[in-house]
Formats: sequence, C-alpha cells, structure tokens
Amino acid sequence: MDKLKAMATFVQIAEAGSLSAAARSLGASLPAVVRSLAALEVELGVRLFNRTTRRIALTDEGRHYLESCRNLLAALNDAEAALKDEAGEPSGQLTITAPVLFGQMHVAPAVTRFVQRYDKVHCRVLLFDRVVNLLEEGIDVGIRIGPLEDSSLVARPVGEVRRMVVASPDYLRSHRLPAHPKDLLQVDCIGFVSTSGAWWRFDEKGRPFSVPVKGRLEFNHVAPAIEACLAGLGFGTFLSYQVAAHLAAGRLQVVLEDFEPPPRPIHVVYPHARLLPARVRTFVEWIHAELDENRVG
Repeated sequence: MDKLKAMATFVQIAEAGSLSAAARSLGASLPAVVRSLAALEVELGVRLFNRTTRRIALTDEGRHYLESCRNLLAALNDAEAALKDEAGEPSGQLTITAPVLFGQMHVAPAVTRFVQRYDKVHCRVLLFDRVVNLLEEGIDVGIRIGPLEDSSLVARPVGEVRRMVVASPDYLRSHRLPAHPKDLLQVDCIGFVSTSGAWWRFDEKGRPFSVPVKGRLEFNHVAPAIEACLAGLGFGTFLSYQVAAHLAAGRLQVVLEDFEPPPRPIHVVYPHARLLPARVRTFVEWIHAELDENRVG
C-alpha cells in the first residue's frame, strides 16, 4: 500500500463528504477509493468512518487522524514547493484571510501590490469577521486582531488597535461632553445587533467594567454605524483603524480616552515555521513591512 496516497485519499473522502465525490475529485474509480480506504483502516487497525448506505461520517479516531494527515501532507507539499521555487522566487497559490473592514482598508491593497511585484503568485483573499482555522480551511496566512488562542500558529506582531468612543463635532456641540462612561446612559449610542444587548467595555485604573448603552440605531456591520455617527446621530464605539481617516479629517472626535480598555494586538499568523514555500515566506515579510509602514491601528 502507498501510505501517502492512501492518506491523501482519506483526506479527500473526509473533505468531499462521500466516497463517490472523492473518487470524482481524485479522478479515480469508486472501487479504487473503497479499496484504498479499507487497506488504510486495516493497516491502522481502526475504523476511520462510520458508513451506511446513505451517509459517511468520521469516527473519533478518524477526526484525530484527519488532522495528523493534513499536517503531514501540508508539510510534504511545503517541502516540495520550497525545492521547486526557482532561486527562491515566489510562485503558486497563496490564500490570505483578514477581518472584513481591516482587510478592505489595509490587507487587500497590500496584496494587490504584492501580486504586481511577484507575477508568478496567485492570491485569494478571504475576509471574515470570525476566527478562521487556518489548517482546517487551507489558508496560508491570516491577520488577527485581538488575543491569540491557537498556540500552534506562528505569530508576528505588527501593531495594535484601540477601542474608542467617538462622536461628530456637531453632536458634541449640542450635547454635554461625557466625563465618565456612565454619562452615556443619558444619550443616544449607536449599537451593534446582539442577543445580549449593548454593553460597552471600559477600564478605570486597571479595573474593567461595562456600561449598558441604548439608542435608536443598531447595525450588524461597522460601516453604516460609522456613517450614522458621522451624521450626528449619537456616540459610537469603534476600533481605531476603522475611524482613523475621519479622526484625522476632524469629522469625528474621541471622547472618554482615559477609560479605554487596553489596546488589542494585531498579528500576522501562519501554521508552519519551517519549510515555508517562498510565496508564504515572502508575503509574511511583505505584509509585515506594509502594515508597519502604514502605521495601522
């Protein structure tokens, strides 16, 4: 049995969700895929899938083995890609993820310049406002804002962002400037849709606390909330990069700066420290330099 081929077949079955779909993806016959899986299970001495006439599902052993197979095959692909890179020249497919607005403002322009510089690289940029599992979703590099929970990732700090409260100058001229976060209880605050209600976080001399704000507007995206704030419809809370241009132009003003929670770090993260193909290695250096140069945060 070709163990690596059998492992690749097993991974494809898990990702495709069925034996027949895996066979189509691999360009192999269904009997060949069935025989490969059966031989692998005999070799390992465990059942990797529970199979019925209608569905196939990973066993607990199969789920653990799947992660190991993905890591091993990824390391093998990285090693081969590193050898194939001509004189270290970046080439091939590169997948990057970042938060939506931060990605639109900072990452996507940097990726565009990267592709203009390295014409043998094909980039996919995936923007999500959720924590993405790089290994499970086949992503090479991620930009993360906030504390890192996955210790298996290599992380390089590139800056930090503040959580701040802002309002338009027009709104502040017609309302008393808040001296303490509790003053927000008496004014309109532009919120974000949440099942737990609108609670804004603050810090007073190292002691965190939250204030239950209210207002006439709630959004599930940042951009329209910023527009409402610019229109003078209340106070808003945003990350510093989200409103940096408006602050610089004087369209928004920071309040309650002394009560801001600690800044949140920004990291470039990637799964493997060794055997990185040139495209990943070069992009990590590129995005680090771009974000640092533009002083994001």
